[in-house]
Amino acid sequence: MTTQRILVGSLAAGLPADAATIILDLGPDHPSRTGLLEINIVAGNDGVVSARVLPGAMHRGVEKLFEARDYRQILSLADRHDWQAPFFGELAAAQAFERMLRLTPPERAVWIRTLLAEHTRILSHLGFLGWVTRDDPTLTARLRAARERLREQTARLTGNRIHPMAIRIGGTAVDPGTTWLADEVALMDDLRVVAADLADLPLPGAGLAVVTPELIDTFGLSGPLARAAGVPLDDRTQGVYAELDLPTTELGGDGDARARFALLIAECAASATIVRACCERLPGGPVQVRLPKIVKLPESESYSFVEAPLGRTGFHVVSRGDKTPWRMKLRSPSFHHVAALEELLVGTPVEFVETVLASVGYVIGDVDK
Repeated sequence: MTTQRILVGSLAAGLPADAATIILDLGPDHPSRTGLLEINIVAGNDGVVSARVLPGAMHRGVEKLFEARDYRQILSLADRHDWQAPFFGELAAAQAFERMLRLTPPERAVWIRTLLAEHTRILSHLGFLGWVTRDDPTLTARLRAARERLREQTARLTGNRIHPMAIRIGGTAVDPGTTWLADEVALMDDLRVVAADLADLPLPGAGLAVVTPELIDTFGLSGPLARAAGVPLDDRTQGVYAELDLPTTELGGDGDARARFALLIAECAASATIVRACCERLPGGPVQVRLPKIVKLPESESYSFVEAPLGRTGFHVVSRGDKTPWRMKLRSPSFHHVAALEELLVGTPVEFVETVLASVGYVIGDVDK
């Protein structure tokens, strides 16, 4: 048996290495590009015998930062841990606060939130699918162009390409016009074509790193990891989603790396359909509830979560009646996914470790929260 050190991400290329170090770069557009994840494995003739993940290099301490901000400021800070899908941080935090305030956003704002959520889900999924197209330059270029168009649409609406800051407590800070909506519909039609072409690819990863219901329970896995294993964990069941009554993505059943890639592709197409429906059926009316300049939550506590691209993202908020939370806890899916790698990688041939890592989505800021 041999002990090896795996450093993930292009930034790892500048670190000292030796014969026992493996540096994995999953591509120029993959979310792992930022590095800062180390995995120590013991490998034998039958593959990985044990794996130990060493996170924490970033040490963001975001939960304590939340507790030093007022509730409006928290929204702009909450979109900076999963930088592949920052909108969901804003959304989850706002919904937690609104629940404690017993505040219902206007109908148009709820529809806009749903539209932007699915827009962002596609953007995130395509980032992880860039590894699948690495041997097809034409399709890789199309994926890159699609993500750029999604970012351009975000910037046109919010003024920001990456961190939208589109949510306000009690509504949204943005209100799309007819031109933006028409361009969004056209983009979604093009994205469905891209998703169809991705679905025709021979996907790798059959039989690798199988996620079981027991593993889901042990590590609190959610999102695509759970659904690709046939477990119907999807929190998009209320509000606009129920009203749209759209067909859900067919659940996978194998739970392996190939099933996870296939599910991400299918969800891109499904999300494009949801966005299109939101654009076409967007109701009129205001997008915000008027609130005082200083927002204070009542003395209470609450937990609220949303179905982010990687899985369940939630906030537990404890208020003592001040303008800042007394305690605020972030539940991030990436943290749970990376923890599960210590079991998922066992039995994987060393040459396929990269495939497994590419199929288990994580963002390092979401891990080192």
